[in-house]
Amino acid sequence: MRTPPVTVSPTTSPYAVNLDLNGRRALVVGGGNVAARKVRGLLAAGAQVTVVAPVAVVEISEEHRVRWHQRPYRRGEVASYRLAITATGDPTVDGQVYWDAEAADVWLNSADDPEHCSFTLPAVTTHNDLQVAVSTNGRSPAVAAWLRRTIDGAIGPEHATVLTLASEVRTELRATAGTSESAGWEAALDDNLLDLVRSGDLDAARHRIRTAVGLEDPLVDEAVL
Repeated sequence: MRTPPVTVSPTTSPYAVNLDLNGRRALVVGGGNVAARKVRGLLAAGAQVTVVAPVAVVEISEEHRVRWHQRPYRRGEVASYRLAITATGDPTVDGQVYWDAEAADVWLNSADDPEHCSFTLPAVTTHNDLQVAVSTNGRSPAVAAWLRRTIDGAIGPEHATVLTLASEVRTELRATAGTSESAGWEAALDDNLLDLVRSGDLDAARHRIRTAVGLEDPLVDEAVL
């Protein structure tokens, strides 16, 4: 007997997470251009990707990192994976994958069908380890993509550099104080810090962060701040 899908209250909001898919098995059902985009994202995340589709675009069929089963989806096979995406455009096939995924407790994204998703995919802009995601909870991927482009115009390589510096100081702070928590982070991360990074003065930028979080004497470093 199938397990019915979970009914989500309209008053709740999705729980935003970053999934570590490195080395984990992921299934994509479908072989068209939409499926190829999903495969591309999964491969970038380090997933072990299997595609099930009778036919597939070249981006899938010639991708050596993808295991392609050249056949239709078989009922229940989604249960062998940690995460799945269906993008066939066929409501019967996509619906079967959805029910199978629900029964097996496998996270599923159904392309252009938010009602049959247990997770949705945000629009993401990336600069090295810096990721900014925009989600509309599946209501309008086009709006999410538009807002992502808007945000992307405001984020440059200097923000990725700030992330690197902050990560270094965070590690030092944890080793020194036993925790990386500090009220000074808010004061450290501002436009003045970005100006230092943009000018190429990374030593002063690092100095500013360390002082703000209490790793250096603020009286000594007042001129820098």
